[in-house]
Amino acid sequence: MSDAAARVDELTALLEQANHRYYVLDDPAVDDATYDGWMRELAALEESHPDLARPESPTRRVGGRPASAFAEVRHAVPMLSLANARGGEELAGWHRRLRDTMAASGIADRDVTFVVEPKIDGLAIALTYEDGVFVRGATRGDGTIGEDVTANLRTIAQIPRTLPPPFPASVEVRGEVYLPLEAFAQFNARRLDEGLPVFANPRNAAAGSLRQLDPRVTATRPLAIWTYGVARPDQIGADEHTATLAWLSDKGFPVNPDITTPADIDAVAEACERWEERRAELDFDIDGAVVKVNQGDVQRALGSVGRAPRWAIAFKFAPTTAITTLIDIPVNVGRTGALVPYALMEPVAVGGVTVTQATLHNHQDVARKGLMLGDKVIVQRAGDVIPQVVGPVVSQRTGAERPWVMPDHCPACGTAVVVTEGEVQLRCPNNACPAQAVRSIQHFASRGAMDIEGLGDKTVGQLFDLGLVRDVADIYDLHGHRDEIVALDGWKDRKVDNLLAGIEASKGRGWSRLIFGLGIRHVGGITAQAIADVAPSADALREASVDDLSRAEGVGPTVAESIAQFMSSADNVRTLDRLAERGVLMRQEGVAASGEGPLAGLTVVITGAVEGFTRDDARRAVVAAGGKATDSVSKNTDLLVSGPGGGSKLAKAEKLGVPVVDAADFPALLAGDLPVPRRDDAAG
Repeated sequence: MSDAAARVDELTALLEQANHRYYVLDDPAVDDATYDGWMRELAALEESHPDLARPESPTRRVGGRPASAFAEVRHAVPMLSLANARGGEELAGWHRRLRDTMAASGIADRDVTFVVEPKIDGLAIALTYEDGVFVRGATRGDGTIGEDVTANLRTIAQIPRTLPPPFPASVEVRGEVYLPLEAFAQFNARRLDEGLPVFANPRNAAAGSLRQLDPRVTATRPLAIWTYGVARPDQIGADEHTATLAWLSDKGFPVNPDITTPADIDAVAEACERWEERRAELDFDIDGAVVKVNQGDVQRALGSVGRAPRWAIAFKFAPTTAITTLIDIPVNVGRTGALVPYALMEPVAVGGVTVTQATLHNHQDVARKGLMLGDKVIVQRAGDVIPQVVGPVVSQRTGAERPWVMPDHCPACGTAVVVTEGEVQLRCPNNACPAQAVRSIQHFASRGAMDIEGLGDKTVGQLFDLGLVRDVADIYDLHGHRDEIVALDGWKDRKVDNLLAGIEASKGRGWSRLIFGLGIRHVGGITAQAIADVAPSADALREASVDDLSRAEGVGPTVAESIAQFMSSADNVRTLDRLAERGVLMRQEGVAASGEGPLAGLTVVITGAVEGFTRDDARRAVVAAGGKATDSVSKNTDLLVSGPGGGSKLAKAEKLGVPVVDAADFPALLAGDLPVPRRDDAAG
């Protein structure tokens, strides 16, 4: 047997097994990227060796055979799969092939338009209506035969039970059942609490929910649906895909409102890229965008090849979940002494980046997920979110996995860890712990705090190991150690000069940023600004009581106690004195007096990107204009400034009737050149 033939056999076996686990068992054993790689390799081998292409090849089939637990439904019109394009070049290649096929069919002179839809990562279903009544629902199955899940589909409130007239005698509507992301997260959390295996992604959770033998179980799962077509558009008199979508919407089916109709392939590529940019904002999972030729007669002329129509393609995004091996669970010591485990994994591509580490939060999180060293684990990364381990793939355990035990002594200084009442996190109580000191200095120098250019995490570690910095005040003595720093490996005069200039510039960052930079437990950037408002100087902060601090916006008893406890430490007070002696600004400056400024008395939330401003700069600008900057939208929010990527905050603001200002108008708003919209205006 040739090498090519052997590889075809191997890939076929791998894909058949993967299809069975994914489509039938709803328990994937490989991630999407690996599966797609196998499929593309098999297709390439079959193209270069036509004699090895078999009619039953995975490249010519859709999904897997239906499970025997459900009655079979034969689709009157096959439910085909889609070919994939990864990136603009492959999309352009599909378009060239489409034009060539049109030319061969004698319709080369037609102006073709397109429809771009989100590719919902759910379970494809077919809904049959006879005389306007929903009579049957089926999964796609292998594309020819699906599973009868009518009873379970009846539990989804979005699916119409009857159609308003006029309607054809029979029509089959097609769509995708999915689990909203927030519901998926809650669902997996409950399964972990119950000691059950987690689902790898919302698609598998939706499939598992829809294929329950007891519809009452399905009814407890918050499934949703988007519809995108009918099996035979001629039955509803539609000869364009946009007409089909309009018919679906008119009959009460959920149709995604953001579907677009680009006029040419360049606009199609831009539309696909916009969906990828928006991906992290959506409450449903998409793994790509679907591009379809709009005209029905062109679709029919193009036909299909193998398992896929020629007139449509899936523009695939980088997968946000992957499966890899958990090598170890080391433990970091944070600036407040918290011991935080994290996953060290074999490198894997997730969301367009290579991931080797992921957060695990705390030791109870590890125990709740049932992780063992050597496990195959599901890793998730959406948008710019830090990678997380969802859970183990229990079905792939070999018996060689090993249990993990949380250390009972600090890995940095050896001090016995302690448990604080009411907290999950274990902590190192040693204030002199070197790991805590390094983390505190790194936090102080970070962008959200004092933003000291040139003093990154690695540099802090170097200077700490050399003994030049032991606390944050030592940073401002580094100008006296210039020669020692220049002598360090990788340092030259210009680099040192830039560091010292960055340190000098940080002295004027402002009182609220200094408070945040001190690393007081429970005090983030917004809280630090609120504290600066009620204690506008270091002297005022020293004298502030817990009651005084509790009057700050968003500061409760726990946070106030934490600040008071921090200020009761002689070491912390000494650090503040040393910072003042070295010229660091220790008072509130440049803030509009109470009741003054264009945003006086208004509570403002900022979401999405604001051109020319970092998030912290935008918040400070709100305060300087007399307003209060908060993180979350509520009934107390007076105004939302929304830029690209506004996401859920924008949706919530619209629901609550909170006025919204476009981020492009933010400078005019701050300058008082734009009238401030009020709730009454929005309501009217």
